[in-house]
Amino acid sequence: MLPKWFNDWNKDNPTDIFGPAILVGALGGAVFVAILLVTWGQPYATASMQTGPAGTGMSVPEFKAALAVPDPTIDEYYTEEPYVPEGAEPLAKDIYENVQVLGELTEDNFNRVMNAMTQWVSPEQGCAYCHGDGDLETYGADDLYTKVVSRRMIQMTQTINEQWDAHVNANKEVGVNCYTCHRGENVPSDIWFKIAPVNEASGNWAAVQNRATLISQSTSLPSDALETYLLDANQIVVHDLESRVEGGPAGDDALPSIQDTERTYALMNYFSNSLGVNCVFCHNSRAFYAAAGEVTPQWATASLGILMVQELNTDYLVPLRDTYPAERLGPVYADAPKVACKTCHKGYQQPLQGMNAIADWPELASSEPPEYE
Repeated sequence: MLPKWFNDWNKDNPTDIFGPAILVGALGGAVFVAILLVTWGQPYATASMQTGPAGTGMSVPEFKAALAVPDPTIDEYYTEEPYVPEGAEPLAKDIYENVQVLGELTEDNFNRVMNAMTQWVSPEQGCAYCHGDGDLETYGADDLYTKVVSRRMIQMTQTINEQWDAHVNANKEVGVNCYTCHRGENVPSDIWFKIAPVNEASGNWAAVQNRATLISQSTSLPSDALETYLLDANQIVVHDLESRVEGGPAGDDALPSIQDTERTYALMNYFSNSLGVNCVFCHNSRAFYAAAGEVTPQWATASLGILMVQELNTDYLVPLRDTYPAERLGPVYADAPKVACKTCHKGYQQPLQGMNAIADWPELASSEPPEYE
């Protein structure tokens, strides 16, 4: 109990004690948070990759914490330095039977590449995955489809590194090898097959959309975008940017239809998810539909990637359709498996986060005999 005079004095002379307490608490909390950030680091710090001229705000921000997380498949990557030939070694084509690719390699380097392919593609089955369970003398036979396909995939890998250098090595030497797609699996993840129409109860536009599929990135957008653009090589377009434009989707002066636009959006959505980026990674938000002069350098790299994928599907993968057994073909049209951006990128801007996949594998970097250093 306090004296009455003290209570009366406090009543007549009120003092705000809550405001200063809140202020002191807030300042103390801010100092404490600052100390934690200095000590432990900023958990939400970002790093920006500039994608256009300085001062235009063209950049892609990413959390540093996310950038620091390695692709988990990199730890399983197998590599081995090549054996530098002395000049007198016999070549693989002179030692083994039916060597149609890589025959110009020495025996040591040929076996080194074969061992790597086993680690990259069939680590559990081993050599038997392509050559069967017979003795070494039977390895020349083409009895298994896996060997025939693997031979063609070696040629495809060499073509990518040799003829599509402007895409795969746009920023630095990265290249590709079997592991870029396979990641230790017999069948690479993120391959695709034709599945449209996906809505058999409807026709025309609705038949290829309004049903979430993996190819449409689980949206209601058209599910035939990869087929239309990365296999049939149709022009990637959107409807006219002006409203109430004269003309329609048919005739000599046909305009792109609304479904063409939605199909393009489906492809762009696929691109974004495949590389883990957003639209301004390639496009200038101020001039979004500009095709030249105002886009980012990545736009040109992506454009080359589209042409590359079209060639890989048309020249290498689709022709293997009759080589595969029925269980390896598509569930709807029994078509051959095909590739797209995500088959290599797996959600990263660069496959394997920019690791050089041909540093130790010059045999896969070109169809010409390698020059070892």
